[in-house]
Amino acid sequence: MKISMDIECTPEEARQFLGLPDVQPLQSALLKELEKRMQTEMQRFSPEGLMNAWLSSAPQNAEWLSSVFKGMTAGPSGRSE
Repeated sequence: MKISMDIECTPEEARQFLGLPDVQPLQSALLKELEKRMQTEMQRFSPEGLMNAWLSSAPQNAEWLSSVFKGMTAGPSGRSE
């Protein structure tokens, strides 16, 4: 014997029926905190700060980056214009 039942309900109604806790307030609070942190990080972001972070780890990185930029600006002959 096979029995099938289709129940139409919202996720909130299903949680209440099964006795699961309502996590909506917690989720809202966490999303607000996440949004606040993301906005703070976006305000602190600057191209200069990013370059300093990349170049401060090792002095040879500055030389490497300089050679990369020179290579990008070199003409077809391989010489800087």
